[in-house]
Amino acid sequence: MLRSHSCGELRLENVNQEVKLAGWVQRVRNKGGLIWVDLRDRYGVTQLIFEEGSTDKALLEKAAQLGREFVVQASGVVIERTSKNDKIPTGSIEVKVAELTVLNPAKVPPFIIEDETDGGDDLRMKYRYLDLRRGVVREKLQLRHRMMQETRKYMDAEDFIEVETPVLIKSTPEGARDFVVPSRVNPGEFYALPQSPQTFKQLLMVSGFDRYFQIVKCFRDEDLRADRQPEFTQIDCEMSFVEQEDILSTFEGLTKHLFREVKGVELEEVKRMTFADAMKYYGNDKPDVRFDMKFVELNEVAQGKGFGIFDSAELVVGICPKGAAEYTRKQLDALTEWVKRPQIGAKGLVYVKYNADGSLKSTVDKFFDQEALGAWAEKFGAEPGDLMLVLSGDTKTVRKQLSELRLKMGEDLGLRDRSVFKPLWVVDFPLFEWDDETNRFHAMHHPFTSPKKEDIALLETDPGAVRANAYDLVINGVEIGGGSIRIHDKATQKLMFKHLGFTDEEAQKQFGFLMEAFEYGAPPHGGIAFGFDRLCAIFGGSDSIRDYIAFPKNNSGRDVMIDSPSTIADDQLEELSIKVDLKS
Repeated sequence: MLRSHSCGELRLENVNQEVKLAGWVQRVRNKGGLIWVDLRDRYGVTQLIFEEGSTDKALLEKAAQLGREFVVQASGVVIERTSKNDKIPTGSIEVKVAELTVLNPAKVPPFIIEDETDGGDDLRMKYRYLDLRRGVVREKLQLRHRMMQETRKYMDAEDFIEVETPVLIKSTPEGARDFVVPSRVNPGEFYALPQSPQTFKQLLMVSGFDRYFQIVKCFRDEDLRADRQPEFTQIDCEMSFVEQEDILSTFEGLTKHLFREVKGVELEEVKRMTFADAMKYYGNDKPDVRFDMKFVELNEVAQGKGFGIFDSAELVVGICPKGAAEYTRKQLDALTEWVKRPQIGAKGLVYVKYNADGSLKSTVDKFFDQEALGAWAEKFGAEPGDLMLVLSGDTKTVRKQLSELRLKMGEDLGLRDRSVFKPLWVVDFPLFEWDDETNRFHAMHHPFTSPKKEDIALLETDPGAVRANAYDLVINGVEIGGGSIRIHDKATQKLMFKHLGFTDEEAQKQFGFLMEAFEYGAPPHGGIAFGFDRLCAIFGGSDSIRDYIAFPKNNSGRDVMIDSPSTIADDQLEELSIKVDLKS
């Protein structure tokens, strides 16, 4: 071994021991006759000391020539530091070096490799292998490692078996766009990279593996953002002979286990909320319930008063930020401009201040007197000092707009505390959602999701009202996992395909193998998939998943470090029977 100890290991009890360390030079402080070198590895930093008089002159000169990120080996004796550093675990000691070997010199790095770096995102992505040396990034990957180990520990204790499923599979039309891979030996035919192992885990249930899981790579060719990457990781799970409550209980257990073992946090009972209530009270299907501020519908007290904007609206709805009546006119004007941005799209914002003296001040005083505004306040449960913010329009749009405003107010008022964790099960999702572009229904989750038995009759009369045996786990307003009880019989699956607009021939071509498997004794089954990268980001207190992935892509889906995707040689294209014809 080139080292006897790591750079994060030595303490006062090691004083007078001869040690050998190896690592990267973090920084050099040269005071002429006295040189300190901070030596770093993944475990920590140890200070090396070279001192004129007690250090060989040649060794002192060698130390003076060290640069940032040189890889070195140092041998010497551990001594107690006279000026201790209580900010690092090794801060009570240093190593008086007797021998120094430069294992590899280094170019000056393009950015400072410290927690507070001067490198921008693009630069650090280009030199990701250098960025990974930074402690704050390394700690995120160490968190990811710990969560993987604890996941496997819990799943193994619950009798799940980890099974790997294929990466080269068949392209299917539902969900996001597939990444496709040409087949050389089958010209003109393509594999797809899996968006999830959905059909394979269902086939494993047919095979009798009643508890399956996999920490698996998935691929989706979709627009990127902070919590999306073209390749991502799921904790993918499936169980047989279970009902929805069994799934929720089992994976609530996994969630609590991870918080307990990784974060040292004991979660409270995970509450349940229907999709309908999530939309009615929070405006989205992944509500942040760390704070209240529920939607209040005002149609019955706000319409019919001559204010045309409200009278013509399908829904008049608002929120009541507690204690925010002190907002100035300038702040309220800024909020109004904020909701008018194209990303939100509201035409305006009505506010009512409930002043400390009990009076009500509104932007619509011309149409609503104190008694009318008092009816609003009663609806909101408002008190003196509170602020009421109201939007109006068609139901779906205005709920989405108010949801964004609610989250902004929660952030501005300090209600979205990253040290607080509020998990929530959202249940009873619609089975279908209507797509205006294709003029047909699509599966809200996927075409194998089971409808609720009591709603099956509605498939023929009102498909949009059919509820699914589907559920999402939401933590702090982020969808962490989702799943459903699956269809396990051929007749129901055919009915589902019919209402999704598949012909029998199309269904057979795409999913014939699964339909046939159902004829050989498929058990009732269901499952869930956790977005592992998002889960890691929640645990690490981040909005972006990128730092929890060793080599992520940028927002254009490009790996700027290896310059991928890239063109390939003409002879490779010919071998694959592919002709590139780029449209201008």
